[in-house]
Amino acid sequence: MKNVDLIIPVYNEEEVIDLFHAKLTAAIKDLPYVFTIWYVNDGSQDATTQKLADLARTDARIQVVELSRNFGHQAALTAGLDRSHGDYAISLDGDGQHPPELIAELLKLAESGYDIIQTERLDAGGTSAFKRWTSTLFYRLINRIGSTHITPGAADFRLLSRQVVEAIRGMPEYHRFLRGMVAWVGYKSVILPYMPPPRMAGKSKYSLKKMVNLSMDAVFSFSLVPLYIGISLGLLMLLLALVEMIYVLSFWVTGNISNLAPGWSSLMFIILLVGGFLMISIGVIGVYIGYIFQEVKGRPVYLVREPAENDDKGSTAD
Repeated sequence: MKNVDLIIPVYNEEEVIDLFHAKLTAAIKDLPYVFTIWYVNDGSQDATTQKLADLARTDARIQVVELSRNFGHQAALTAGLDRSHGDYAISLDGDGQHPPELIAELLKLAESGYDIIQTERLDAGGTSAFKRWTSTLFYRLINRIGSTHITPGAADFRLLSRQVVEAIRGMPEYHRFLRGMVAWVGYKSVILPYMPPPRMAGKSKYSLKKMVNLSMDAVFSFSLVPLYIGISLGLLMLLLALVEMIYVLSFWVTGNISNLAPGWSSLMFIILLVGGFLMISIGVIGVYIGYIFQEVKGRPVYLVREPAENDDKGSTAD
């Protein structure tokens, strides 16, 4: 039988982890595969750590990786992928909104020859109108300015073949946007739509700040358009300066110098406008330089406080 790694990042999920695991085990009970369940505890501050330890004592398939602190969802997923050795790796969240019942369908599509089965969330469920609107705007923006198409509504609920997992592990960038990285590697893929059920308990851990940071990672990792915008603004200001110069020279040519007003207000307007564009352009360049700075330091994406029992990655990984 083939081996399947289930990668489940968790953060402060004490209210739901027992119920989720029961639902997960019921979904994979009759499937003809050997499963390893990787729970990646992303620095939880509640009783999640103890509950995972209790589950591991009752289910030999469970491997728990304890990160040294909260590194974020993408880093936790990376920690799981780094430890995957199965024929397939399936990532899903531990709050129940990625229905484990779809695992059978994911594996069926994988057996038919697909290397990537990407799920697509059709309904926002109980999320707010603001979050739905910002999500739609984000996918429109990243697909317009980036060279890699990312499916709108794509979730981090997906199946990857062994070949794709190795390709992702060969991409060690610090600022990670796995949805874009998976789309970038190519390989034969298919979209599996699903209707998300409500959370089993608790609330979403993706705050507005985390969503903004993830969006920035996506934009600055997969597009150079912000730099081109700065160049375009600079060219526009040069064109306006040329027009202004021709306008002033026309007074000298026609001998109407007396009609040339001092123009203090217009001068200040141009100075402020040019200064604003320059600051925006320098800021964009600064963000890219900041990303480069964090990459060249070579710090690991995450650190492991307590490796799993069969963890061959040691205490750190990059």
